Amino acid sequence: MATSDDRRSLDAIQADTSFFGHPRGLATLFFTEMWERFSYYGMRAILIFYMVDKVGHGGLGFGDVKAGSVYGLYVSMVYLLCLGGGWIADRVTGQRRAVLLGGIFIAAGEFCLMLPSEASFYAGLVLLMMGTGLLKGNASTIVGQLYSKSDVRRDSGFSLFYMGINTGALISPLICGWVGEKISWRLGFGMAGLGMLVGLIQYVLGYKHLGTAGLHPASTGDPVRDRKQQNNTLLAVGGVIGAVALMAILSALGIVPITATEVGDALGWFELAIAIVVFSWLLGGSGWSAEERKRSAAVLVLFVASALFWASFEQAGSTLNLFAMRNTNRALPFPKPFNLFPATWFQSVQPVFVVSLSPVFAWIWLSLARRKKEPPSPAKFALGLLFAGLAFLLLVPPASRIAYGEQAALWWLIGTYLLQTVGELCLSPIGMSATSKLAPDRAAGFMMGIWFLSIAIGNWLAGNAVSVAAKMSTPTLFSAVAGFSIAAAAVLTLLIKPTVRLMSGVK
Repeated sequence: MATSDDRRSLDAIQADTSFFGHPRGLATLFFTEMWERFSYYGMRAILIFYMVDKVGHGGLGFGDVKAGSVYGLYVSMVYLLCLGGGWIADRVTGQRRAVLLGGIFIAAGEFCLMLPSEASFYAGLVLLMMGTGLLKGNASTIVGQLYSKSDVRRDSGFSLFYMGINTGALISPLICGWVGEKISWRLGFGMAGLGMLVGLIQYVLGYKHLGTAGLHPASTGDPVRDRKQQNNTLLAVGGVIGAVALMAILSALGIVPITATEVGDALGWFELAIAIVVFSWLLGGSGWSAEERKRSAAVLVLFVASALFWASFEQAGSTLNLFAMRNTNRALPFPKPFNLFPATWFQSVQPVFVVSLSPVFAWIWLSLARRKKEPPSPAKFALGLLFAGLAFLLLVPPASRIAYGEQAALWWLIGTYLLQTVGELCLSPIGMSATSKLAPDRAAGFMMGIWFLSIAIGNWLAGNAVSVAAKMSTPTLFSAVAGFSIAAAAVLTLLIKPTVRLMSGVK
């Protein structure tokens, strides 16, 4: 529970305007998340290429179906574990320490990927999943605590924070991707690990600017009950880690044969089950007020829309990445070795657009808010889904020419990434902001974890799109994704007013 000194400190932090009109602590979190995303997107840019490349070329020699399953499992779990990371932060560590511990795990995971064995590869992925689960959602929660819930700078602040995310995502494929594609995949992972170490150093040095935001776990007001919750949480975490370790050992010994595809398929159903259980508890469980239940219902609407959006958007690292490598004409009118655009560099196209457009969107939302004309969050989500559908619709014509031996020009993919970025800026930072406003104070980290659970489900679907693409034509897949996203945007448009009513006055 916050003391009076804590309250004054937090009030001072929230009143600060030293970082482009926002609290100075936003800069600390901006650069922390920038370097974490440098690590994540640098690794993601080369992950599927590393898996499908031949062993003799330094890869793992996986087939497309297995690589897609592992990719979907990884990118889904890093967001699913944000739910557990938020729970641990709320009950045991506080968001501040969870972010630090997560960064340490991430750096260790990247360096594990440098080791030349399949076992170290999977060990590195597990560390990366755990680290991102601890860091990502809790960093976003601390951003929300830098503002009062009535502060009109809130959406604008999250948009600037989102620009930090994409600054890291812009730089990392250019560095990690080039090193991985031209020199060594494993050295590319090492570059990603160094980036996370830089982020950790910056985060520790910037502690003082965060005041008490995220410093303490949530309190029930009863010290005995708080200690009991902490002990139960630690026991649960230890049990989960022990169960995972036991299954890994049994699988390695051949006692319980488990394939990556089976694990990935099971994960998707597990995530859906978690979502059903969590929202059943929020909407029907005891201990929640009528207003909290209504706001949880609003979160549910945004949750479904978010999962559908990310199922489309996150194919940038799976189907669109392979489309860039195999079906895009990347020739450039320059002498060797600059005559071929690296496939991994396409992963920097979206961040270029995000960094360029984030200040514009931040200004638009703030300007509309001051004139009391800002559209509500559900309307912004509907726009995000619409642009996600239009992005894949744009790719259908060039994909249809693949059967005739033609390759797509660079500009088709660049145009797709532009449309996806517009959709992303209408949905992603707004979703983080809306979740932080709708969340009960006693479950702020957990509710942010729920937001990332929607991204986990979307990522799982995006990863499995590689397996689907192996069974159907590329234009058919792209058409299906476009049609489904546009239809979802239409349905959400009809739900805007009811959802706003559920938000109980939160814009």
